[in-house]
Amino acid sequence: MSKITNYSLINMLMGASTKQGNDIAIKSRKIVKALIKDKTQHLTPEERSIVERIVHSTADPEYADLTKISGEFVKKSLESLKNGKDILTDINMVKAGINSYNGNVKCYINHEKTLKLTKKNNITRAAAAMQVAAVEEFDGIVVIGNSPTALLEVLNLYKNNKIKIQSVIGVPVGFVGAEESKEALHKTEIPHLITQGPKGGTPVAVAAINSLINLI
Repeated sequence: MSKITNYSLINMLMGASTKQGNDIAIKSRKIVKALIKDKTQHLTPEERSIVERIVHSTADPEYADLTKISGEFVKKSLESLKNGKDILTDINMVKAGINSYNGNVKCYINHEKTLKLTKKNNITRAAAAMQVAAVEEFDGIVVIGNSPTALLEVLNLYKNNKIKIQSVIGVPVGFVGAEESKEALHKTEIPHLITQGPKGGTPVAVAAINSLINLI
């Protein structure tokens, strides 16, 4: 592989955009591959690229063990992205990190309807935002990087046929509700990616969705 082709590949996979950035990304990718090689051999090339990007973004090899990807997740997610369906995030920080997607990335956390539902139903804004997304007829990939209540609300809406979902990246972080919400998602038939335990967060969510976008 030529240097130019190699730079282009790393740019696609790791998000680098300059020669210096590419050089760093190439070295980082080699380190990541070596660190988690034994833990990712059972994955498909697409799944492996997602896990490698998560590990690279967090500098935490433990994510190779913690990340669990359901069988249909990559297929359904790529179909959704290729068809230009929407991406829904729980918070604006996750939305801000998503790049190079030609479709719509939506976040209703600060929407007027969200604020009203929060007060009316005494629920978190993140959960209310998922209800607003359902009313707005969302259809696509849900990316939850922060809020367990948002993930649980997505599961509730899906169970009651109130929202259409192609796949879910469910990686909320924290010691209250995060692990439980991810376990609940893992038990469903929804194509999904989760991180086990309390670990997760915006960097993981962004790495996962950007890796999928790059794959198309």
